[in-house]
Amino acid sequence: MVNLNQAGMPADLIAIELEQLVTEQLAATEKLLQQTCHSDIEFINEMTTHLVNAGGKRFRPLITILAATLGDATKIEVVKAAVVIELTHLATLYHDDVMDEAALRRGTESANARFGNAAAILSGDFLFARASELVADLGPDAVRLQAQTFERLVAGQLLETVGPAVDADPVAHHIMVLTEKTGSLIATAAQFGAEFAGASAADIAAMREFGEAIGVAFQLADDIIDLTSDSSDSGKTPGTDLLEGVPTLTTLLIQQANRKEDQELIYQLKNEVTPKLLPEILTSVRSHPAISQAKNVAINWAERAKQATTNISNPHTKATLDSICDATINRQG
Repeated sequence: MVNLNQAGMPADLIAIELEQLVTEQLAATEKLLQQTCHSDIEFINEMTTHLVNAGGKRFRPLITILAATLGDATKIEVVKAAVVIELTHLATLYHDDVMDEAALRRGTESANARFGNAAAILSGDFLFARASELVADLGPDAVRLQAQTFERLVAGQLLETVGPAVDADPVAHHIMVLTEKTGSLIATAAQFGAEFAGASAADIAAMREFGEAIGVAFQLADDIIDLTSDSSDSGKTPGTDLLEGVPTLTTLLIQQANRKEDQELIYQLKNEVTPKLLPEILTSVRSHPAISQAKNVAINWAERAKQATTNISNPHTKATLDSICDATINRQG
């Protein structure tokens, strides 16, 4: 077992050891991920490896492996768990891009734009199947948690698609959507890492709480980036959510404030946003105080994530997780 709390070992050396361990396990995860996405049928392989070859942050596997440093992060089960999580995430991206009619993903042509909607949906299904096969190696409890997580992902998408009830608070509804769609998978990523590394029950519970909170913060920050950055930073067309009619915390806060000077902007947000109108709307949104208000909400969720890991057993893991919270809020793409 790798022990990152060796008595008498200088803190800077422990930090270097932790970084090397995480780097090695991420490389092992990437190798297995590529293998698991592969199909011997050439045209299927082209579709199922399209997004994994486009890159991505691998944020969820990183959380799995960092959580595993609370135990023995070198266990093969940790790598398998990280791949299960990333496969599930990739599969949802194929399906999301079909629903959103997205043309760009990770700075490249989306699968639905390149191969068509039917092929993109089936490619996502293929990756779900591979994730299910791999999670079966991890035991019935892992299969059950994966199924529960998938249910939450679908519920979140349904909640977003249907929208809030007439008498519901749209902002609270939106946060619930983010918790289900994004927080749930990252919570499971963290729990898997700690569990399969043999961490204590207290550490496992703390990491699950951390994962859910940082997941919401991550998505809130991502939505702000969609409004404020250009495509070279984010890998997506700026204002994609506006064009697709997807509500974000910023646009909901603008509508909720209902300022007199915002009436034209609110009207535009409530109706179809066309590519012609997009630059004007982006300019108005970017100068609106709702941007900073939304960022403050994201900061609060990141602080909740930090608080969740206050008492975890490895202070070096804690420091790294705190830095991830800060980076999540401050990233540009």
